[in-house]
Amino acid sequence: MGKGARGAGMSIAGIRRVRAMKPLAVSVASEGRGRVPRVGGSGPCLAAVVAACHNRSIDVGLAELAVAGLTREALAPILTYCAEQRCVADDASCPGCRLRTERQGLTSLDDFLCQYAEVSFARSGLRLAGPGAGRLEADSLQALAKSWAGEDYWFWARRLLRNLRHKARRAGRSGAPPAGMGATPTLVLVRPQLADNIGMVARAMANFGLEHLRLAAPRDGWPNEKARGAAAGANYIVDAARAYGSLEAALGDLQWVCATTARQRDLVKPIMTPVDAIAELRARIAAGQSCGIVFGPERNGLETEEVAYADAVVMVPVNPNFASLNLAQAALLMGYEWMKVGKGGTLGRVTAYEREVAPGLRTRGSPPASKQELIGFFEHIEGELEATGFFSTPQKRPSMVRNMRTMFTRLGATQQEIRTLRGIVKALVGRQRSGRLPP
Repeated sequence: MGKGARGAGMSIAGIRRVRAMKPLAVSVASEGRGRVPRVGGSGPCLAAVVAACHNRSIDVGLAELAVAGLTREALAPILTYCAEQRCVADDASCPGCRLRTERQGLTSLDDFLCQYAEVSFARSGLRLAGPGAGRLEADSLQALAKSWAGEDYWFWARRLLRNLRHKARRAGRSGAPPAGMGATPTLVLVRPQLADNIGMVARAMANFGLEHLRLAAPRDGWPNEKARGAAAGANYIVDAARAYGSLEAALGDLQWVCATTARQRDLVKPIMTPVDAIAELRARIAAGQSCGIVFGPERNGLETEEVAYADAVVMVPVNPNFASLNLAQAALLMGYEWMKVGKGGTLGRVTAYEREVAPGLRTRGSPPASKQELIGFFEHIEGELEATGFFSTPQKRPSMVRNMRTMFTRLGATQQEIRTLRGIVKALVGRQRSGRLPP
């Protein structure tokens, strides 16, 4: 390369690096019955990338796909292509996508099966003959009945884009515990299945001033970056959370624990509501004891053998026909009761621009109207109504005035609201007198 090219600051090695850094793009190729959008030309179809990242996590999905150059940074434009359904303009669709099913005009399972000359099922050995071409093998007829219409991959892509854009920012925040809360109970999650749920529990804990989180045999190991994203800034709890190999180890140094459950257990133990349990926890913690609240895994809750370790059982008043709470909901209920009793929280957030508020009518700095101001408004509106002939007969006027005054008094208006009402009356009367408003 000549001096001119070198003078521009670009070497052959630099050009190669730039080409290597070129982001992966979605390209469309004709395959079989239609056109398919693929990543990087010869890479996996777009639906496979979306499904891998959605069904596990973005990092795990990218690792399983192992596509050169497909990183978190390169993923965003690929997901955008799917989320915005740009495939429609490219006359393309992915196998298994609902858009392809709709484009083919398939409105029922019968229509779908008629595409093939033969459909077989691995579980039953059943074979169906059809008027179409080619063959399809499915796991079972029941599974095919649920999946034939395809998945909404574009909806999954939108969800993944939100994770990329928002959770990445949240994961970098640390948050902070409230000042002066004193000792708090430890929350123990037994065999939690999803890191997202752990993060959401941390968020609920931060909302209500709880700090200490323990994990007994988490399914996907610990630490897990996915929990930080779901914690929405409560990362001081996620970062300090400790994992244990068993429930016994997680409870080792605690002196009193209660276990949450929706199912009755054949155990001789006190049964408490959240209000009762928090009262007991506060009394024991005030006496210097280490206490905890135990929550079961997402699918089935605590086993009876695990509840047996607890000193008391906590059951929430619920709809008897739908009693199950998710993990974060259960933690939030207990946290709310803890904060409510301690009176350490505020109604909503308090910042440099937002002062603490109290229950009741918020007048935004305008004091209640005085009786003199209220009577002045009455005289104003009654005088104008009199001039327009609102009071149809002299006999009805006293009762109509009385009802109107009662109505406006019940409003409990502020000084600013009375000024606004008088301005409304003045504007309406002015428009009528100028001929712009019919009487």
